[in-house]
Amino acid sequence: MKIHFIGIGGIGLSALARFLKYDGHEVTGSDMNKSPLTETLKDEGIKVCIPHDKSCITNQDIIIHSAAVKQNNVEIIEAAKKGIKTVARKESLPIVLGNKKVYSVCGAHGKSTTTAILASILQSTTLVGAISKEFGSNFRYVKDMNALSSEENRVVFEADESDGSFLLSNPYCAIVTTAEPEHMGYYGYDMVRFHHAYESFLKMAKIRVINAEDQFMSTLDMSAIKLYPSSDIKNMSFTLKEGEPYTKFTLKDLGDFVVWGFGHHIAIDASLAILAALHEIGLDKIRENLKKYIGIKKRFDILQNKKDFVLIDDYAHHPTEISATIKSVSLYSNLKDLDKKVVIWQPHKYSRTIDNLEEYKLCFKGCDELIILPVFAAGEEKLDIDFKKEFANYEPIFASSVNGYENSLEIIKDDKIIKTYTKGIIIGVGAGDITYQLRD
Repeated sequence: MKIHFIGIGGIGLSALARFLKYDGHEVTGSDMNKSPLTETLKDEGIKVCIPHDKSCITNQDIIIHSAAVKQNNVEIIEAAKKGIKTVARKESLPIVLGNKKVYSVCGAHGKSTTTAILASILQSTTLVGAISKEFGSNFRYVKDMNALSSEENRVVFEADESDGSFLLSNPYCAIVTTAEPEHMGYYGYDMVRFHHAYESFLKMAKIRVINAEDQFMSTLDMSAIKLYPSSDIKNMSFTLKEGEPYTKFTLKDLGDFVVWGFGHHIAIDASLAILAALHEIGLDKIRENLKKYIGIKKRFDILQNKKDFVLIDDYAHHPTEISATIKSVSLYSNLKDLDKKVVIWQPHKYSRTIDNLEEYKLCFKGCDELIILPVFAAGEEKLDIDFKKEFANYEPIFASSVNGYENSLEIIKDDKIIKTYTKGIIIGVGAGDITYQLRD
């Protein structure tokens, strides 16, 4: 088919576009602004229009658009005039994944990491909402002419519960990292509706792998491979190998495993992936392939790793994630003999900040200094939040932006440098544009 993507520069939509191109379809796309991702898509042979323009809509069979695209978009209007079928990303999933053997990973935290780890273990076609450092992309297409048809059709997919689209991901194996409440606006702040969605997702799958210590997952009465992290994961230790972080642990009666990254949450993500992969390959192959996982960009992404200066970028934007990241940083700084820990926080969305305000006020414990950047609104209207009052215990520094350079980081307020860091371990957390500010 001829398929056009509106908003193709998004991390999720670009993966679908790449997948369909490699699956034999003719793919084009458009976005508001040029980005490294849109340029990469062009290099891969996908025609991308910048900005949106009605001339992009020609004789396509179907138009797929991101959730952020409104009905007054010029391309949406042009498609309607020409009678071309138009669907949102989530509505396209049955078209994309309908005949595939899908290992579908979802959850409030850790789904990108778990997806990327499972992709490394299975060495399969993968669609993930982040850039895997193993294959340098959010997408990998695997076609082995000598493989069985079921293996050719195997897909590891990061599913999205934020808009209910995980229910359309055709899970053969459903993996849930945690069902902690998140994106509650979509579910009308209705916990019954929220939990019912997760339960429905699991019921669709032939194989289910869950974190059984999650508050809601622990109540479900259905057959599943259950991970109890506090008892199933033992003998955990951490080490630096050539400056890279690794966690070693024993999983149930399956023996020892080593995975890239620091922290108990990394061991949990890896354990869920291992338990899911056991249905496809043996333990020896799992251990061998697990070594291929070397992290994903923006998740404990070590940008600079010097003797006295370490700079880390992390996508953590929920209190639970931020707390886990700070604990990981503490492990890293102990091993690196760097005592000072500075956290730069860019709040993501006013709604998320307000919904989790009390948890945010607690999650920065363990840092020596807290720098707070303006809220990354992600399209939301501005709401009043008194950050100075709410976070007074941390005596935070309020800044407009930061500039990362080789061996240093500048803190900017009102176009003036108010502080420069050249020593210590510094971590930026948030799902906005902080990742670009930290990079030289």
